[in-house]
Amino acid sequence: MASSTAMGSTIPTPSNPFRRERIGSTKAIDDVYSVKDALYPQSGVAKDARSLSNASMFGPRGASFANMGPAPGSFSSNLKMSNGPRHPGSRPDMVTFTSREEIQSDDVGVSERRQADFRDKINKELKIKTGTENMLEAILSKPTKQNRDQRMKVESELSSSNRKIAELRSQLDEEVERSKRPSTPSHSRLSTLFQGSPLRSQSRVEFLPDVEHIENNLEAESPTYVLAETLQALELEGMQPDYYVSRANGLVELFKRHPTLKYDLAWSIFGLRVQTMLLSESREVVAAGYRVTRHAIADRKSLQNVRGLHTDPMVILSLVKESKATIEREQALKFVRSFLDVKDGVRELSNAVVRTVVSVAEHSEDRLRNIAILTLIEILVRDAILVSNAGGIASLTDALGDGSYPGSESMVSAFLYLTDTPKLRKILSSGRELEAPFAAFTDPLAAHGHGERLKVNARRGFSTLRSLLLSLFHPEPLARDLVLDLLFDVLHIKPPSWTSSFLAGRRLTTYGRVSNLKPDQMEQQWQVESEDDANRVNLIDQYAALVLAVLIHCGLVKALSDLIMEALDSQLRRKTTLLLGEVLKLANYSLPSGISSNLQALPMLITSSVQDSAQDDQEMQTSKMIYQIDSVNRTLHRTKGTSKFGIDVAGKSESISNQKSADTGRPKLSVDMEEISFRSLLVETQVVSTINHLQWKWDLILDIIEGPLLNPKRLEEAIKGTKFLKRLIGFYRPFKYRFSDARNTKPNQRYVRIGCALLKTLLKTSEGVQYLTESKLLRQLAECLAQLDKMSGLTSTSPLFAADRVAETLTGGYFTLLGALSSDAQGLVMLGRWRMLNMFYRIIDLQDRSDLVQLLLGNMDFSIHSHLRVMLSKALTSCPKTIRIYATKLLRKYATREISANTQAAESDVAYWAIRLLITQLYDPEVEVSEVAVQVLQEACNRKQYLEYVVKCRPALDHLGEIGAPLLLRFLSTSLGYKYLDGLDYITQEMDDWFLGRNEKYVTLVEASLSRALSHDSERPKSIVEEPLQRQQLGIVPPHFYRELTRTKEGCKLLRDSGHFEAFSSTIQDNWSENEDAETLLKLKGCLWAVGNVGSMELGAPFLEDTDVVGRIITIAQESEVMSMRGTAFFVLGLISRSLHGIEILSEHGWDAATNQNGQSLGYCLPPSLDVLFSVRASTIHRTTPGPHGQPAPMPPARNENDATEARVVSLVTDLGNTVLTKRAIGELHSIRSKKPELFKSIAVFRRVMFIFECHSFRLPVMRFVIDMFDKHVMRQIVLEEDSEVEEDETESQPMTAKPLSAS
Repeated sequence: MASSTAMGSTIPTPSNPFRRERIGSTKAIDDVYSVKDALYPQSGVAKDARSLSNASMFGPRGASFANMGPAPGSFSSNLKMSNGPRHPGSRPDMVTFTSREEIQSDDVGVSERRQADFRDKINKELKIKTGTENMLEAILSKPTKQNRDQRMKVESELSSSNRKIAELRSQLDEEVERSKRPSTPSHSRLSTLFQGSPLRSQSRVEFLPDVEHIENNLEAESPTYVLAETLQALELEGMQPDYYVSRANGLVELFKRHPTLKYDLAWSIFGLRVQTMLLSESREVVAAGYRVTRHAIADRKSLQNVRGLHTDPMVILSLVKESKATIEREQALKFVRSFLDVKDGVRELSNAVVRTVVSVAEHSEDRLRNIAILTLIEILVRDAILVSNAGGIASLTDALGDGSYPGSESMVSAFLYLTDTPKLRKILSSGRELEAPFAAFTDPLAAHGHGERLKVNARRGFSTLRSLLLSLFHPEPLARDLVLDLLFDVLHIKPPSWTSSFLAGRRLTTYGRVSNLKPDQMEQQWQVESEDDANRVNLIDQYAALVLAVLIHCGLVKALSDLIMEALDSQLRRKTTLLLGEVLKLANYSLPSGISSNLQALPMLITSSVQDSAQDDQEMQTSKMIYQIDSVNRTLHRTKGTSKFGIDVAGKSESISNQKSADTGRPKLSVDMEEISFRSLLVETQVVSTINHLQWKWDLILDIIEGPLLNPKRLEEAIKGTKFLKRLIGFYRPFKYRFSDARNTKPNQRYVRIGCALLKTLLKTSEGVQYLTESKLLRQLAECLAQLDKMSGLTSTSPLFAADRVAETLTGGYFTLLGALSSDAQGLVMLGRWRMLNMFYRIIDLQDRSDLVQLLLGNMDFSIHSHLRVMLSKALTSCPKTIRIYATKLLRKYATREISANTQAAESDVAYWAIRLLITQLYDPEVEVSEVAVQVLQEACNRKQYLEYVVKCRPALDHLGEIGAPLLLRFLSTSLGYKYLDGLDYITQEMDDWFLGRNEKYVTLVEASLSRALSHDSERPKSIVEEPLQRQQLGIVPPHFYRELTRTKEGCKLLRDSGHFEAFSSTIQDNWSENEDAETLLKLKGCLWAVGNVGSMELGAPFLEDTDVVGRIITIAQESEVMSMRGTAFFVLGLISRSLHGIEILSEHGWDAATNQNGQSLGYCLPPSLDVLFSVRASTIHRTTPGPHGQPAPMPPARNENDATEARVVSLVTDLGNTVLTKRAIGELHSIRSKKPELFKSIAVFRRVMFIFECHSFRLPVMRFVIDMFDKHVMRQIVLEEDSEVEEDETESQPMTAKPLSAS
């Protein structure tokens, strides 16, 4: 389920859990499209990588526009004069001036674009780094002598990539910090924008008021005086275009500085100046007129004043012009979009203007096509009837199907919004508009050669699933591959780390090693997945289970099985095998047994194998695939530890080393190995025979460290009898420059892991402790750390822990080795002996080395009470904000750790220490730090023991407001917390707040979380502090007051006495069939979530039996006319199924719930027939008439003397909408124009033609052709309301050149 796009705010409409709701505001979109690569690749880039200026946008006549000027669709408002005319004989053209709007645009939008650019660059560099690491791993597996030069080159490239990534991340952090600081705009930029215009003649410069004078007026004079003076300056006629452009810029700047000035405009005077500019022959002056007008818009009344200036025909005239008038057309479309920024401003858009925008959107070669489509999407959300009457639905459907529009997710969201309620569904004429993208997959001819189209369409999820699955059998490799990727995405299946190796044909036992994961990551994964599932309800898992059930119902398993048998490409077969294995695993864990039990045996493949027993090759292929599926499942079982559904599929008590040994398939070496075998192993490692560590067998070394060396006898023999340990410890010594000079690559990380294992092994025996104490390793490390302390007296020209060395080499791994020592009491003694703890305090004080501080804090083990805890406390309170946030997140590992029966007291002490520090962080002056602390404490409160301890600490959360509210709700889940909050009079106040309004806010919170979870990461810019800790919460049901209240008997008694649950039930019973009133629908959703949260608890489930509300919720899920209401009811039924009482009630209604191996509910339930969830009663197609804002004006009366000819002209214009009659109509119109040119100077005829444009749809070249046939002074007479007709013998009248339609 692919969103998103980079478009800002949420659609201001009723929400739908089944869709993503991200459509940007007009202002945000204008900011986005001011960049040249917003919708199109850059058209022209200079040699110094700067974009070509708009001064060279237009070339000689006949030249191609493919690589000239700004990119199509870019919304640059530059309107400065060019250095000269485009070509001899043409009138001077204005180049674009540098607009103050773009110079002082929204700082937040600019910062977000810069952050997005940095993230894109970082992602590219990370991909380069991954590829380089893979190449280096392949090189290291070959003989060293033959690949030395190549290895050095690859390591150099990897070092460069790491350096670039570090620089880009630093720049991104700086940009994020800069965006949070208030910016002060410059006040002296306008005077430098238009100095020295090359089109100013020397004879006229003296008559032009100085632009600096206007700037001084803007700063010193009253805004009213400056406005009057500027409007008076615009009265002058016959001036150079640059004159009017500069004054228009002054007005825009004035409106920006004094926004309230727009409310006191004298529209009779201001409007006349605007009309004069819009009627100018200069495109740049017209563009400046549109720009001034849209900045003068304040409310709907001002929009009505603007339309009173007859701007509609002028906008149509500008939009239908040729592409060379890009500046004017851009500003005209921006002017139309400004209507959407005003409340109810869409009501002031005329049907004729919207039809013109539709014509631009239908013209595939138009540069403004994409922004026209986006404009139609936003109008569709605000007033769908207007777009429907203008014929825009068909245009958007075509754009959705051809895959050319890059913002496809916003378009899909708009169509899903139309399908939500029956009133809006009537607008969709066929009801099949959302199936258009499937043509690329279901039509094999359309699929061939349209890779980009397939990739765009593959990101959209629709209901025609059977056709999609059948498209797997089309012989187009790209289509098959993209459909498989789509299935991975829609089922939220994240491919394992060994996917690429498996698809390449390598054995899973060799290349699918869990040892590639860092121990910290694996431990963190276990801790996250071992949380109390009763406190975490993941709606995304429930949604994925529903989608999986629908896909299986449509034949997913059979389609994948057939594809495995028929595919000739081995990589495609393996990818299908991997997907089938994941599907079977998900079905086993998330679907009711009635659905999943029949799938696990793979009857299709087994039957095929039995039937084709005569064909040995086919039988062998089938058996091979079955074995491979089993192998994939066993590998997934080993690598993923705990499943996402709460099933313990791997023993957590197993150590990381044991898990790793099991995954790699190597037998673990015995601790009680004989001396002869042990010596032969030492020789086999090559450590004894050579000092070149590249020739050592590191896998065997690790096995020896974790096996025989744990025996004191074998360890003593390795120390005294051989050089094994001496050389191994020597490799890690800093001044040997072997480990410390190794490049920081993924393959080289094994040196760090083996070093940690070696130190831990030595710490387990007295002989090892003595040997480690006497070795030079720790002494040299202490000396290197002392170089960071200015007071130590030790200096170096090239310190070991310099920033570049830490980033590019394994030097940072020394902190990991020190962290291994800090996990043992003997190791802490060694750190204290060499004064390393003192040096750690010095590192914490380094303000310019945040990298070292994070390395130090992230690798130390704070489980043992020591100076390290004091050091962490100092970092939590005195370091910069980024370090405090990082240190606060480190406490999560200790505050949420699982308590075992053997180490209950010790683990509890560590957790209590971490909780106390987290409570201290609640009072941090930075809100971001407090928010992270609240999130970690919420996670810790999943365990009742920790929750009660937090309550005993009695934290004060009033100063955090909404941030601390979820944590207070968690206190209600225990009797101790209930009494504590009841004593503060918190419960009654909070209950009243939730009953009177917080339930509705909860609906918005849940649906926003669902929207973000179902969309892509590009939806919202990430800050430097956002990590998986925050992303985990997406799709998780937020804490609900009534759910936490029903965890205790005291809370249930209070709920029963209050009567709130009965009120919620009554609301559901009375309003379940509502499908129009948005306020009632929102209240109904709030009641549904309240009932579902109460019913999810065992103590709250009896409330369901008393009111019989579950049956009505099932009716809503199956019969409601509002699709978002069905989705809410479906999720609520999943909540109810989490309690035993709820499962019993659902089973009485025929719904089946999924349970795990222990019989515990997973919170997923399905109806007996999936069709009832998605079947919608067919609505009668009803064409609504336009509202007052879209009502066409009556047809202007024809003149008596030319009645028949005028009627013929109108009829011919109507025929131009028919492609069959177009050619004949063009010829006849040319004939009439040559015989009676006065008809094309008539205002009445022009108005009748504009009426035709308002009532019928025409292609853009047709509209341009018709308008160009009329005299240019007709528009002036209409705008300025000059009633007198143009005389036939008027020599000054210059007809608009009507080019042949084919030339357009």
